[in-house]
Amino acid sequence: MKPSIGRSAANPAIVWAVIIAVVFQIGASALPAFGIGDPIGSQSNAVRTLITPAGWAFAIWGPLYAGSVVFAIYQALPAQKARALPARIRLPAAGAFFANGLWALYTQFNGLAVFSVPIILFGLSCLIAIYRVFARWQPPFSTGERWCAVLPLSALAAWLTAAAIVNIAATLLFYGVGAGDPAPLVSALVVLTGGIIASLAIARGRGNPIYAAVFLWALSAIYAAGGQQAEPVAIAAGVAAVLVIIGTAIGLRAGGLKRWFGGAAAGM
Repeated sequence: MKPSIGRSAANPAIVWAVIIAVVFQIGASALPAFGIGDPIGSQSNAVRTLITPAGWAFAIWGPLYAGSVVFAIYQALPAQKARALPARIRLPAAGAFFANGLWALYTQFNGLAVFSVPIILFGLSCLIAIYRVFARWQPPFSTGERWCAVLPLSALAAWLTAAAIVNIAATLLFYGVGAGDPAPLVSALVVLTGGIIASLAIARGRGNPIYAAVFLWALSAIYAAGGQQAEPVAIAAGVAAVLVIIGTAIGLRAGGLKRWFGGAAAGM
C-alpha cells in the first residue's frame, strides 16, 4: 500500500468529525448517570447469555475511550493533518466512534433489540477497514502512529469483534431465540466460530498482537462467566483461545514483531 495522502488529509470537516464523534461516543454512554435511559449493563443483564462476558471485562471501555480521545487529539495536530496514515483512517474512525455512541443511545432506551445489531456491525465494519489499512501499510509506523493510532484502534476493533458476536446472541435471546436445553451447545458453537474468525483475521493481519490480546481478554471473560455454567462453552473458549494464539504466531512469522513494536519511522 502506497502511503499516498487522501483528500481527507486537508479537510477540516473530517478532522472535526472525528473529534465530535468521540465526544458523542463518550457522552451518549454517560447519559444514564444523569437519569436519562437505563445503564447498558442492566440492559445487557436482562438478556444475559452463556457467552456474555463476566462484568469485570467491560472495564476495558475505560482504556478504549481514553484511546479514542488520544487518537482524536493526535489526528488533529497540525503535523498530522497532511500525513498519509491519519488521512486514510480518519473517516472510518469517525464512523466507528459515531456508531458506538449511537449503539449506546439506542440500547439504553430499547435494550438489545433488533436495530442494535446493524449499528454495532456498521461500527465493526469501519474498524475492520482500519485494521486492513494497518495490516497492509508498507512504511514503518512512526512512534506516534504506533501508540496513538494503531494501539487504540486495533484494541477497539478486537473488542467490537467480540461484542458483535455477543450482541447477536443477546438479541436473539431478546426475542426468545436460543434459550432452553440447546443453549450450551449453540453458545459453544458461537464462541468457536468467533475464535475462528478472529484467528483468521489475525493471521491475515500480520499477527496484530494488540488485536489478539484484547480478543483473548474477551474469551477469558466468557470462560469466567458462561464457561463456569456450561462445559461446552468452557471448552469452546479454550479452543478459540488456542486458535487465536496460533493465528498470531502465523501472522507474526509473516510480518514480525518489529512491524508492531519496533523500527519506528522518523517523526510522530
